[in-house]
Order: sequence, then structure tokens, then C-alpha cells
Amino acid sequence: MTQSFTHAPATREELMEVLIEARDAELMDADALTMFQGVLQTADTQVGDIMVPRSQMVVIEADLPMETLLRLVVESGHSRYPVIGDSRDEVIGVLLAKDLLQYAAIIPDLGPGELSLRDILRPAVFVPESKRVNVLLKDFKRGRNHMAIVADEYGGVAGLVTIEDVLEQIVGEIDDEHDEAEGATILRQDERRFLVNALTPIEDFNEYFECRLPDDDFDTIGGLVVHHFGHMPRRGETLQLAGFNFNVQRADSRRLHLLQVMRSAG
Repeated sequence: MTQSFTHAPATREELMEVLIEARDAELMDADALTMFQGVLQTADTQVGDIMVPRSQMVVIEADLPMETLLRLVVESGHSRYPVIGDSRDEVIGVLLAKDLLQYAAIIPDLGPGELSLRDILRPAVFVPESKRVNVLLKDFKRGRNHMAIVADEYGGVAGLVTIEDVLEQIVGEIDDEHDEAEGATILRQDERRFLVNALTPIEDFNEYFECRLPDDDFDTIGGLVVHHFGHMPRRGETLQLAGFNFNVQRADSRRLHLLQVMRSAG
């Protein structure tokens, strides 16, 4: 037994040494060690480091026609949506997809004005970009919230953060039934945005978007995008290429996983 087990660790570094030795002694496995590391790192991580940026938020406009609203909810597959007024800086509440279920049987027969979206909204929770992730997790548990709107220093909306984003800092990526694009190739989010699996063949991408991205040197859209980045991109990085805006949704140190794609303006 090494010396570090003979006294209580006085610093995080010493604590990590003890945990690493515990793993080496097979008192815990590697996954448990990774989670301990993730827990410790949440104290040093700010909400702004893990949030979904404003440009990637799937939002619902308060006056959206019900038919369009339902299509957006079904196609994007999220459980919660910020609802906005005149701009993305005016978040008036949060819509839970499950709150629409009580109207599911009668929605086709609803007349104009019979269902007010504002009447079924939940209050939006706002947090600053500088909030520590470990504190946010406590707030989520205490308030039984799963989503918060991230405000910038000027009071505008910088993005959003969910309890899943927080937990992924501890346990790693969590794939649920709505992460379709991890298995599918191209998933339409709304009128302008698409989720594209990085392993999508360029030939399939070209056929879907009716474009001509080169496929001489790379087989997949992820390979082409990484080549033009010139490095392995991180979540949130953006690339303009051949009339498209590619925003990295998921990536690790080895591979690009998921892209959000929009046609460039003009």
C-alpha cells in the first residue's frame, strides 16, 4: 500500500492520486474513476462552457400556428422548448411536449384561438453564464427543473442548458431515444436546420441537399468537415463551406459525431 493511503488527502490533486490508486488496486473500475473526475470538475466548470449556444436553440414562437408547432415538436424530438416573443432574447416560458398530449385527440378540430399556447407554458428559469455547474445541478434538483435559459452579461439570451448537459459532464455522453441522428443520417429539425450524422456518405448528403460537395478524397461528411477545420473541432465550432453552415453538435478527441447544417444566407 502506498503512502497516500496513510493520511487524508489535503488537495484535489492528492484526492485524485488516492482514487487512481484505488482503481489500480481494483477497488473501483475505470468508469467509476471517470465519474469521480467528472464530479470534481463540475466545481470548476461554468454553465457557459456546456450550454447549447443561442444559435443552436430550437425555439417556438408564441404565435406559431398549431399545425406548424406540432410538426416542429415531432420533427425535432425534444421534450422542452423555449417559447419566444418578438426575438430570441424574449423568452416568455417553456413548453413541455407532454403538455400538448391532453389536446392530441382534439387538435385537428380546434378552431382559431381555442388553444392558447401561453396558457400551458411553464415558467422559464434563467441562470448566468458564470454559474458553476455543480451549483446548477443542486438548483435543478431543488427546483425540479430540467432546463434553464442562460443569460449573458447584458441580459440577453446566450443559450440554454439542460440537466442532461450537466450529467454528461459526470457520466459522459447520454444517448436517448431522441438522438435519432446518431443512428439515422439526416434529421430535419425545422424549416432551416438539419442534424446530420458525421458518418453520412457525402454522396447521400449531396443527394439530399441537391448539391455537389467533393467526394474524391473523403467518403463521409464528417471527414470532409474535419479536413476543412484543419483540426478536430469541439462542440459549438462553426464552419462555412460550399454554401452551408456546419455547426459541431457532438465530437470527442477522436471523432466528429453530429453536425447541425444550415444553408448559408444568400
